[in-house]
Amino acid sequence: MSAPAHFMGLTGASTLNTRSFQLTRRAVTDLVAHQATGVIYGPAGTGKTFAVHATVAEHAHTQPVVLAFPSHPSMRVVADELLFALTGERAPARRNRFQLVNALIDHLSGLSRLVVVDEAQRLNGDCLELLRHLHDHPDTRFALLYAGGNGCWEVLSREPMLRSRLFRMVPFKPIPRRDVAALMGAYHPIYTQAPQELLLEVDDTFAHGTLRDWASFTHTAAALCTEEGTDTLDAAVLANAYALLGGGADA
Repeated sequence: MSAPAHFMGLTGASTLNTRSFQLTRRAVTDLVAHQATGVIYGPAGTGKTFAVHATVAEHAHTQPVVLAFPSHPSMRVVADELLFALTGERAPARRNRFQLVNALIDHLSGLSRLVVVDEAQRLNGDCLELLRHLHDHPDTRFALLYAGGNGCWEVLSREPMLRSRLFRMVPFKPIPRRDVAALMGAYHPIYTQAPQELLLEVDDTFAHGTLRDWASFTHTAAALCTEEGTDTLDAAVLANAYALLGGGADA
């Protein structure tokens, strides 16, 4: 897996080394080292997926597998997609679930792997039990990372056999207002010399500490800066960006 791109191909942006990002790197490293189970969770747009993909890319030696499913997949769908990700081949429809599970055990018993399940809040108890069974099997060798947005922790934590096996848990939250100016100043060149009060205004009226909203605003503001021949966010660029973004999220 290659390192993730920034939102909508935003150029010039730096990866923010937030505490959550640091904890994600440590958590995934620990999961791989101990072939353990963990979860990264939090509200949409707070940087979970970027952090997970950036960190997983650092463990290419595990030939990581990243899965994401539509709403409420069946256990058969989860098994089919995992086997396809591991082998590149679709299982015959006539193969029953026991044969599928045995095939998965075989393919997860060699090289120590990293399996990531994104949007894990969509999985039901049967799907989670399948993954737990595969991970607990004495022959398999893989780390298992769940990642998800709203509701993810609630879904996983109500499965006692899974909850007791979680070795690392990293919650993501919006950036605290007190950290906005320093972090955004390091995020993109248009903010390096921008007045702190402008950055706080963007956060208060549009982004609210959400990295995806900051990325959306930055993409728009950076293009406007180029058009205006400036390299720094100012009040005029801010006003024009808001006009293109519907007047700001709170308009």
